[in-house]
Amino acid sequence: MARIDVTVRGAGVLGLACAWSCAERGARVRVVDPFGVGAGASGGVMGALSPHAPEGWDEGKAAQLESLRMQEGFWARVREAGEEDPGYARTGRLMPMADEKGLEAARRREVAARELWGGSGEWRVEPVAEGWGPVSASGVRVRDTLAARVAPRRGLSALVAAIRAKGGEVVRDGAEEGAVILATGVAGLGGAGVKGQAAVLRLPGVEAEPQVYAGGVYVVPHADGTVAVGSTAEKEWSDPTGTDEKLEAVIAKARALVPALGEAPVVERWAAVRPRAATGQLWLGRDESGAFVANGGFRTGFGMAPLAGRWMADLVLEGRDAITAAFRA
Repeated sequence: MARIDVTVRGAGVLGLACAWSCAERGARVRVVDPFGVGAGASGGVMGALSPHAPEGWDEGKAAQLESLRMQEGFWARVREAGEEDPGYARTGRLMPMADEKGLEAARRREVAARELWGGSGEWRVEPVAEGWGPVSASGVRVRDTLAARVAPRRGLSALVAAIRAKGGEVVRDGAEEGAVILATGVAGLGGAGVKGQAAVLRLPGVEAEPQVYAGGVYVVPHADGTVAVGSTAEKEWSDPTGTDEKLEAVIAKARALVPALGEAPVVERWAAVRPRAATGQLWLGRDESGAFVANGGFRTGFGMAPLAGRWMADLVLEGRDAITAAFRA
C-alpha cells in the first residue's frame, strides 16, 4: 500500500482545498509545489467571496451559491484543525445604483434572491447612509448580505497548517504516490490566463465593513486594517507580475467610489496571471487522459474552493462523480 493516498500537484487554493477535503476524510495527502504555497494567483490580496446576481440562473450559479453557503463551516474547520485564522468574515457587499434603469434591475433581483437564495442572504435595495460605503448618484444602493471575504495569504497558510495537523505534507519536492490531482494553475492550462493587478491600502477602523463593488472595481476591507482594491482583467501583457498605469487607474476609481479611502496610503501593489480555462469555468474531474484535474479558478478559486474540494474528494476517494456538468474537465 502507498504511504500517501493522494498527491496534489499545486499549492494554490484549489490544490490545498482538494488536499484538505481528502485529509478531513482520513486520507494521507502530499501537496507538491516547487514554487511554494500561493506562488501564483492564489497568493493575491483581494479575497472577495461574492454571489452572482440572482438572475439568469443556471447550474453554475447554483453551484457557486452552494459553495458560498459552505464557506463559514469550511474555514471554521480549517481554523480549528490548524489553529490559524484565515481572515474569513461574512461582511456583505454594497453596490451603488447609478440610475433608474439600474434601480429597476436591482428591485427585480431583490425579489429573485428571496426565491433563488433560499434564505441564505438578501439582495436588498436601501437608501445610502452616512459612513463607509460607495458614492451613489441615485442615492440608493444594494446591500448583498451573502457576500464574505477571506484573506488569501492567511487562508492558504491556514489550509497548510490544517493539512499538516491531519498528518499531511506540503512540500516543494516530493514523489507522486496514490491518486494524483493536478492543480497546477496557468502552467497546467498551457499558459492560458488573464492578468490581474490589485493594491492594498492602509485604513484601520473599517475591518468589519462590507466590501464595495461598482464598475468592475472591488474594494475589500480586511481584518488587519488594510483594504484591497482591484482588479484589472488583461488578456495581453508583457510583464506577468509587473504593475503599471492600469493599476493606478483602478486605485483612482476606488478612491472616487469610496470617499473614505481618500488619502489612505498604498502599502502594496500586486499582479499575477490568473488561470482561465477555455470554457471560462472551473475545470474539475478527469481530463481526456484520465488524470484528475482541479484548475481554472480565475476569479472564483476561493469562492468555489469548499465545493470543488468536496467534489474532488468524492471522486478520488469514493469514485463518486457529483461535479456539475458546467465544470467538468
